[in-house]
Amino acid sequence: MKKRTYKATNVNKVDEELLFEQVFDKEIVIGIDVAKTDYFCNIMTDKRESISTIKWKHPLESEDLLELVSILPAKSLVIAMEPSGTYGDPIRNMFINAGIEVYRVSPKRSHDAKEVYDGVPSLHDAKSANIIARLHLDGASELWSFKEKHERDLAAVVNTLDMLKKQFNQNTNRLGSLLARHWPELQDIIRIDRVSILELIKTYGSPLNITKNKEFAYSMLRNRKGNLKEEKIIAILESSHKTLGVPMTPCEEEELVYLVKRTRIIQQELYEAKKKVEDLSEDIESVKSLSKVIGKATAAVVVSSAGDPLKYKAPKQYLKSIGLNLKEKSSGKYNGRLSITKRGSNKARQWIYFAVLRLIQKDEVVKAWYHKKIVRDGGVKMKALIAIMRKLVLSMWHVARGCEFDSEKLFDIRKLQVN
Repeated sequence: MKKRTYKATNVNKVDEELLFEQVFDKEIVIGIDVAKTDYFCNIMTDKRESISTIKWKHPLESEDLLELVSILPAKSLVIAMEPSGTYGDPIRNMFINAGIEVYRVSPKRSHDAKEVYDGVPSLHDAKSANIIARLHLDGASELWSFKEKHERDLAAVVNTLDMLKKQFNQNTNRLGSLLARHWPELQDIIRIDRVSILELIKTYGSPLNITKNKEFAYSMLRNRKGNLKEEKIIAILESSHKTLGVPMTPCEEEELVYLVKRTRIIQQELYEAKKKVEDLSEDIESVKSLSKVIGKATAAVVVSSAGDPLKYKAPKQYLKSIGLNLKEKSSGKYNGRLSITKRGSNKARQWIYFAVLRLIQKDEVVKAWYHKKIVRDGGVKMKALIAIMRKLVLSMWHVARGCEFDSEKLFDIRKLQVN
């Protein structure tokens, strides 16, 4: 490796005459290290000869780089870059609009290769640009074009849905914490994210106020959509009267009511976002098929964030795309434990996780296997949940191709006691 290999020159101070001479009639790859403002690129030939490293400020000098690249007298020229969040999208769009192909290199690959080419375990922007160009030449990249308008629209509403779901979960967790102090019995009777309960608390604020307005509270719960059973309504009202919770001060009531109001707003927005996701994905065949197993919204989120299972040649490829494939670190007599790689879409894994929780509740075969697996693992629940997630994703690949979902095919039911 040459001395000062990674020395960078500002885009407006490049010796164009020398650069043109070096790239003339050669196949060129430009590796770009993406950042927020300080960008670096490395111009490299197909013989892995590093010609020049250029730096620039984005977005102020990005068009200057495009102007330089566009007039290079190379035989061929492509761009290779990392998908660093959204920071690199304007640059990618700029080059694609200029008719230059852009390739994507995994950040994990460039990180792992930091010591491969120069034997030095350091990693900085100029070196990253060099590594990205080399990885492309080594075949560790894929063509990176923008998605179609419909796919981008679906991804946008899926992101909104996911954001609202996280906010809703945060609020209900906070609400559960407050109720644990002031009305601990309620959460043993009913889920606190039910609309009827949220509206009840929003109207009266505290268990004491509910008790004082027992008849009106009863009428509210009785007439509210949701079909609460009579015994459950009575249990809620009795618990508000007999609660062991700490009596609330006026300001604590205001805090609780405000939290519930915000939670209800998010809940309504969440419902609207789910409907929009379902509407945008209704013509996607794999979403139609998967929705029978994991629900419309979850199917749309998984297909949008992890890719359509119809595009994968084998079930294990689809499993890998979601990051549920297994990794192991063993050496000699040491056998490391297996764990999932988590290399795929975190969003898809989260939604599949909740789909599995629902499946355990409603499917007797899945429930029986789940409890037996927990016993085998010494009471560890997460191993069982991940195992079912893996089995579910493998089955989703087949379901997307028209197969009927049958939980009995996921497990050896001869070993399960299922009625």
